[in-house]
Order: sequence, then structure tokens, then C-alpha cells
Amino acid sequence: MKTIKQVGASGQISLGKEFAGRTVVVDIREPGVWVIKTAQTIPDSELWLYQPEAAARLDRAMAAMDQQPRTADLEALEQHLGIL
Repeated sequence: MKTIKQVGASGQISLGKEFAGRTVVVDIREPGVWVIKTAQTIPDSELWLYQPEAAARLDRAMAAMDQQPRTADLEALEQHLGIL
């Protein structure tokens, strides 16, 4: 679908009310060619969740939630920790 829009004197363009409040990415491919895409932003404090190592750890944790708990050998754990 193509739409013709006029860039106003202040350099703004209206995309329509359905996009009001949305974040967009403007990709300038070459002079006069823009690709506008809606986007989501990630707060800086949550970026670590999207790093491959953190994502893998979260995937393992989520998978572990579906497994039945195993009986723990507390004596072996104490030995491993050097408590005995």
C-alpha cells in the first residue's frame, strides 16, 4: 500500500492516528528513500536479557521448571562444599 504525505514546514510528517504514540525506526537507504518500521525499545537495564549467554541460561531455567525435582544427596553436597 502506498500513501502520499506532505512534509510540513517544521520537517514533520503525520503517519496517521493508528501510529500515534508508537516508536518507529527510520532507515535512510539512500537520499530520498526512507523505510519506516514500527519498533519496540528495550530499557538499558534489561539489555543483558538479550545477550546470548543470558538468554541460554534463561532457556535452561525455563526448561528445568518443567522437570520433576530430583532427590538430593545432602551428604554428597556437604562433602562437595567442604562442610563435613
